[in-house]
Amino acid sequence: MPRPKKLKTVNGLPEYNLYGPINASTENYIIMSIEEYETIRLIDVEGLKQNECALRMQVGRVTVQKLYADARYKIADLLVNGNVLKIEGGSYQVDGDN
Repeated sequence: MPRPKKLKTVNGLPEYNLYGPINASTENYIIMSIEEYETIRLIDVEGLKQNECALRMQVGRVTVQKLYADARYKIADLLVNGNVLKIEGGSYQVDGDN
C-alpha cells in the first residue's frame, strides 16, 4: 500500500495564479503547485533558509529542496521558452498563522 501524501502547510493562496507573455498560447500550461509557489515565496521573498522553510511548511528539508528545485525549473521554462505558468493544485493545507 502506498504511503499517504503529507499535507504541506502554506500561509495562503497566491493572489495571482497565471503568468506568461501577453501573446502566448494558453493551450499548454506549465503547472506549478501551491507548495512549489510557497517555497519560492518563503526562500526568495522572505529570505528563509531551506531548513526554516521546512519548519514553516511542516515537512522535511529534503522535501523543500525538491519543491524548490522543481519551482525554479518551471520559472526558468516560463522565462526562456515563453510558456504560460499556472499555479494550482497540490497537497497542502492553508494556515494563516505562519
